[in-house]
Amino acid sequence: MAHIDRAFRSNIKLRHLQLLVALDEFRHLGRTAEFLSVSQPAVSKVLAEVEKMLGLTLFTRSTRGTEPTPAGESLVRFARAVLAQYDVTRDEIEAVASGAAGRVRVGSMGATLPVLLAQAVARLKDRSPRATVLVEEGDLTHLLPRLRLSELDVIVGRLEPAYAAPDLITDALYEDPMVAIVAAGHPLSRQASTDWADLARHPLVMPPPWASLRVKIEQAFFRHGQQPPADVIESSSYLAVTTRQAVGFVAGSVGRQLQAEGRFHVLAMAVEVDLPPVGIITLRDRRLPPSVAELAECLRETAREIDIAHRSLHGNRSTGSTGSADSAGKVARTRKTATSASKTS
Repeated sequence: MAHIDRAFRSNIKLRHLQLLVALDEFRHLGRTAEFLSVSQPAVSKVLAEVEKMLGLTLFTRSTRGTEPTPAGESLVRFARAVLAQYDVTRDEIEAVASGAAGRVRVGSMGATLPVLLAQAVARLKDRSPRATVLVEEGDLTHLLPRLRLSELDVIVGRLEPAYAAPDLITDALYEDPMVAIVAAGHPLSRQASTDWADLARHPLVMPPPWASLRVKIEQAFFRHGQQPPADVIESSSYLAVTTRQAVGFVAGSVGRQLQAEGRFHVLAMAVEVDLPPVGIITLRDRRLPPSVAELAECLRETAREIDIAHRSLHGNRSTGSTGSADSAGKVARTRKTATSASKTS
């Protein structure tokens, strides 16, 4: 395989890698050519050039388009990682030259975007006004592959133990128990207290079927002797709560923020669902650029403030919308379990 080693060291160029990634995205020579602003014969020529260098067929062609071979899939993964690192290095050099703080690419889960990440980014911008932050929202199924391909620098969200891996570093920040919310003016918002039977009579916003939280919420209904409502809207966005007078579930910090804005109402009930802590995920073997390290510190500072506010709230109220003493005990046990799981990663 000396010719492959030689091709990687001397002959493969960025334009080759860009073409491979585009082909993998579009799976069609014509659309790839249009995206790259070149002719279709030019795309075919460059692809043939790379395949000749490596002595491998990277894409199969048919009337339906192009499909990567196993060798092609491996090379596309390599191409994505190289191009992502190229972007990071270019941005760092440009930041040094311009005096800016650089560019940070963050993957965020819904539990962290409206409060933790929003406040941490504001903190970063106060310190480094020219810093650029790119935020991509999703779940770990979507975000982790992008982190491993260097398309994201850091993920902020719940540290699900099932996703722990040797190549990841997890930093638990705080516990954030779940609350139930409705849009302002919903009939349940006028009740002094709410229970699971009340929720079962209304449309429900639920996470997608593959999300572990979906099962936990359904189990909570069963524990309280209720059947989950059949009228379900599947979405990870709290905005879906405004659809058809539905009830939704969000992290407590998010629910309190939305209520303070007057857009939603946190229901007066304990949502006893065991959840892992909120934290930061990075790759073990990747050095954090200064801008990313600075945002991570802003996240930790903001998290400490959120945690203090949460503890103060629970210390002053043992019942109602923030949960009961029993649920607080479950939160403490969740912290211990989830933190131990994150250390194994």
